[in-house]
This record gives sequence, structure tokens and C-alpha cells, in this order.
Amino acid sequence: MKIVKKQTLSETFSIYLDRRMIRILLLGIISGFPWVLIGSSLSLWLKEDGLSRSTIGWAGLIFGVYAINYLWAPIIDRIRIPWLTNKIGHRRGWIVTMQLFILISLVCWSAIDPSANLWAVIAIGLVIAIASATQDITVDALRIEQIGENEGTSMQAGAAMAVVGWWTGYKLGGVVALNAAEYFQKAGIENYWQTTFLVLGLIVIACNIGLMFVHEPQPTERQVAQRQTDQMIEKKLGTSNFITKIIAWISGAIAGPVISFFKRNGFAIALGILGFVFLFKIGEAFLGRMSIVFYKEIGFSKGDIALYSKGIGWITTVVFTLIGGLFAIRSGVIKAMFVSGILMAATNLLFAALAWSGKSELLFAFAVLLDDIAAAFATVAFVAFISLLVDRTYTATQYALLASIGTLGRTTLAASSGELVDWLNGDWGTFFVITTLMVIPSLVCLWFIRNKLKLQ
Repeated sequence: MKIVKKQTLSETFSIYLDRRMIRILLLGIISGFPWVLIGSSLSLWLKEDGLSRSTIGWAGLIFGVYAINYLWAPIIDRIRIPWLTNKIGHRRGWIVTMQLFILISLVCWSAIDPSANLWAVIAIGLVIAIASATQDITVDALRIEQIGENEGTSMQAGAAMAVVGWWTGYKLGGVVALNAAEYFQKAGIENYWQTTFLVLGLIVIACNIGLMFVHEPQPTERQVAQRQTDQMIEKKLGTSNFITKIIAWISGAIAGPVISFFKRNGFAIALGILGFVFLFKIGEAFLGRMSIVFYKEIGFSKGDIALYSKGIGWITTVVFTLIGGLFAIRSGVIKAMFVSGILMAATNLLFAALAWSGKSELLFAFAVLLDDIAAAFATVAFVAFISLLVDRTYTATQYALLASIGTLGRTTLAASSGELVDWLNGDWGTFFVITTLMVIPSLVCLWFIRNKLKLQ
């Protein structure tokens, strides 16, 4: 494991003043905002239209596409978008294309009644999820490529800024969505959520404008390395013709990143990494999937949720993500993973206390505050961890693979969160205690591989 030389606190913090960090912040905002649409906005829309907790929980399966986006990540690494690639670059061309799909989907949502056309709502939500998951592949690749391959400290700072950006897009997007919905509802607009989605479409347009300020490095070295892999495979096939070139291209695009990952880490350690990544945030995902339903059932209004869960939560997340980045830089990313994992799990107990005590704005604010602090530490450590593991020849594909494995655990298992609450007969306190215990298996995996990881 690479040992990071200690710096003074001011020297460490100065890393955030690099202009590349502003670009990474913008990319994080673009990545985080779509989660507002298919997360809290969709959940509350369905809740207020009278659909059950179980239905809302299972609707969250659309997040499962984030768990499999690595399947088409090789396409993102290789295929160029006609016209757009030449005009604004390979990575940015893909992002703009996916943003267009999201914008069209919001317009479609604005014309649908979920109680009468639930499957249409879910289908459009799936389109948003696919576009967002595809966008994330290239956003993460572009973010990693902003930093030099041997700049490990800057990579950890960049991870912190990416997380700040993601939470900014998610939290402030949520503030806009919830307050707009409440405003339109009080104004007497019957389809207030549908009108809100048109307002959120304006944010998508603003994200595209911000993207134009993000520099995209020329991918010459990546393209050369990819061609060399293709040529090596083609030589092993024995002949050179159109068919073998196609086979070599497909094999290099799909198998190359996987082979590189296992070769780089060793088979046993690679499996340990995948196990840890899969399990790390399952408890947090169970809590997150049902949190807005819990807030509504316990008696909080959309304005309360916007203020405490989104507004105050955003401020604390930004501050403590930056502090978490400094902690990861100075203590090392492995130690940061252990500390943040324990904190993330422990804060879930505060929601159990809120469930057992009843509605309390003070306890609600305190629980959200500490949960956001823990989530900020955990997320920045996690992003830095997997960013340091990728091979630059396959940036998009390897990062997407690792991120997808993590999302797979969160989305597939957490889809049953509503069923678990129903099985517990609405005992939210016990539900949150169970989510606290879910972090243990991941930390056991990390403990066994901690001294054998090959981080840049």
C-alpha cells in the first residue's frame, strides 16, 4: 500500500483550491441531480397519490440499472457520438445526449397520472435511470481523467469534491422539487407534481450549460493502449481480417478491463474488493429508500423535509465531505473506510430513537445532521477507494464495474425495504436497528484484505 507523506493542515486544504476541483464539482452536480427525480420526488409523488409502501419500495428497482451499467461501459469508452464528439469531446458528447433523454422524460412525466398509469410512470422512470446510469459512466471517467495518474492526494481531494457536487445536485435539487411541489399544491394546482417536473427540466438545461466549462483531456494515450490490446488479441487469433478485427475489438472492450482488474490485484484480493464494495452501503440504502416515507408517516410536511433533510443536510454534507477528504488524505483511505463505515451505521440508531419517541423537529434535525456527516465521510472514502483502483486504459469501464457492484447491493436488496417495514408491522424503530447491523459483513471483508491492496 502506498504510504502518503504527512502534510500540514493548510497544505492539505490548499489542494481544494486547484481549479480542477471546480470542474469536478460541476460534474458531481450533474451526476447527483437525476437521483432527485427517481428517488425522493418519485417516492413522494407515488405516496401522495395513495400507493403503498411496498409499491414504492419495489418501484425503486429502477435503480438496479446503476448496478449493471458496466455492461455497456465498454461502449462508452469506445463509441463516439456523431457530430457531438467532434464539437465538444467524447465524454461531454455522451453526457449531453443522456441529459436530453432525461429532459424529454420529465416532459412525459408532466402529462401522466400515476394512479391511473403506474406502469407508464415506472417505465419513464426507468428511462431516466438508464440515461442517468449511462451518464454516470462518462461523468466518473471524465472526473478521474481531470487528475494525473500518479496524483493520489489530488485524487482523494477530487473524490471529496465529486461527492460535494453529487450531494449539491441531489440535496438542492430536492429543495427545489419539494418546495416547488408544495407551492403548486397550495396554489391549487391539481397536478402539482407534474408541474414541478417541468421546473426541474430547467435544472437539466442549466447542468448542460455548466458542462461546457469542464475541460476534456485528449484521449490519445487511452486510444493507443486500447489499440495495442486489440492487436494483441488479433495476433492470438492467428489471422487478420474484418471478422478477427471485430472479435478482437469486442474482446478487448469487454474482457480487457476485467482481466486487467484481476491481474492487477490478484484473484483472491480482487474477490475481497468486490465483496466489500457490494456490501458496504446496504444498510444506508435500506434507510434511504424508506426515509422520506418514514418522515411523511411520522407527520412531517414537505416543507419540513425540504428544510431539515435537504437544506440543512446539504450544508453539513458539503462541510463534512471536505473534512472527510482531508481525513482520508492524512490518515489513509483504508482507515477512513473503517471509521466512516462504523459512523454511518451508528447514526441509523438516531432514526430508531425518532421512531420510538414520535415527531420531534429537534431530534429530526439532529438525526439528519449526524447521518449526513457520516454519509459524507463514507461516500468520499468510498469514491476515493475505487478511483485509486482503476486502470487508466479502461477508466470508464473499471470504475463503472466497481461502482455498479456497490449499487447492485444497494438497489437489489434495498428494493425489499418496504416489504421489511410491512413485515415488521410498521415498527420503524426495529427497521432502523436492523439497518445498523448491515455494515458488519463489509467491514469484515475489508479487514482481511486491508494490507494487500495495491492502491495508486
